Amino acid sequence: MNGFAKLTLVETRLFLREKVALLGVFAVPIGLVVGFGLIPGFGKAQKSLSGQIGTEFIGALGISIVLISLGLQGIPMVVAQYRERGILRRLGVTPVRPLTLLVAKLAVYAAAAAVSAAIIISVARLAYHVPVPVKAAWFVASFVLGMTALFSLGMLVSAVMPTARSAMGVAMALFFPNMFLAGIYFPTENMSPGMRQAGNFTPLGSAFHAIRDSWMGIDPRLEYLGIMAAWTLAATILAARFFRWDRA
Repeated sequence: MNGFAKLTLVETRLFLREKVALLGVFAVPIGLVVGFGLIPGFGKAQKSLSGQIGTEFIGALGISIVLISLGLQGIPMVVAQYRERGILRRLGVTPVRPLTLLVAKLAVYAAAAAVSAAIIISVARLAYHVPVPVKAAWFVASFVLGMTALFSLGMLVSAVMPTARSAMGVAMALFFPNMFLAGIYFPTENMSPGMRQAGNFTPLGSAFHAIRDSWMGIDPRLEYLGIMAAWTLAATILAARFFRWDRA
């Protein structure tokens, strides 16, 4: 087993020990699907949701919550803690480079997001007869781009903030506006045109809309995909430019 595989295994075990992380990534989104699915009539097309099935909407919402929870809560906290505790610095003098640890951490989070999304789709399908994503290829593309955009933004926060506390402060300052403008707290159908447009330019907003559309059989607007790609590229470049392996 090479260094990357060993680190990935260790990071997987550490992730599975984090009860709060497991709650946010698995219990909360799945619980939303189950809870809303029990509402009479919610399993039918909803006029207030642009004709989308209510439980299908909640499924897309749950997947979006998973992505932003990992991207703007998990990554900034953990990476900043690794730097603050000197773990990244100590790895610099071993055959396993610090970058390998970061890639292993991101791989574990990506796998967790994919597993959670698969469970959400399965629960919605088996328990409430919600169709699986109709535009499967677009759904996967939207999911991957949303994940890379939010993960990259989380890495940027951890790159520029010297401590775990400051990283979480900035991350939460980005977390709640993203959730609000994306339509997580209440559907964008109830927002003003200006607020909807602002939400489209956030990484979570573009991801949520693209996932919603592809699930219900609509090709997502290229605008959404382009915005997610732009966030990924810009945040990755800036994170690589300003990332510090040590506290100094």
